[in-house]
Amino acid sequence: MIKIVTIAVSPTLAALLLAAPLPAQSPPGPSTHTHHEHMHHHHAAAPAADGPARPGQDAFGAIAEVVRLLEADPDTDWSRVDLERLRQHLIDMNEVVLRASVKARLVPGGLTMDITGAPRTERAIRAMVAPHALELDGMPDWTARTAQIPGGLRLTVTARAPEDARTVARIRGLGFVGLLVQGGHHGPHHLAMARGETLPGHRH
Repeated sequence: MIKIVTIAVSPTLAALLLAAPLPAQSPPGPSTHTHHEHMHHHHAAAPAADGPARPGQDAFGAIAEVVRLLEADPDTDWSRVDLERLRQHLIDMNEVVLRASVKARLVPGGLTMDITGAPRTERAIRAMVAPHALELDGMPDWTARTAQIPGGLRLTVTARAPEDARTVARIRGLGFVGLLVQGGHHGPHHLAMARGETLPGHRH
């Protein structure tokens, strides 16, 4: 036997229930994509991310940069371009920076450095340090000179004004590798090498 329970509702409550809006429902859309398909569509529509910016190897990156400059210049004479020359110079740079032995000693007004290495490194020292000394010597604060020694070169850098204690301290603080990076000629030299131009003092 079923019992029927009657609940009395006041007229005011009944009016409120009838007036309350039904929950809004979104109209059915034309798409039936699953969540996975939606996400795939979202990613496909986004612009592709840039690839890695680093070339992975410094010499490779330096050559790639020079190639971009050559290709962007409509006046490039491709019959003279010599990227192998630049590659050999970058090998020399690697030998000198990473493999050379440097023995430094203080001298009045600056520093003397004996830069030596195994035969391949010795060739790089002679090819790279001597022309760089010419660049250093043209700078306003110091003078530079080289002399041949067994296994490499002796580089001496001194302040033009020996009483200039700040410059003397700077020379000694920079040491060989710090002096090696002085000046803004490295990039232009690399481009000139690749163009097949003659560089004073360079053996490549």
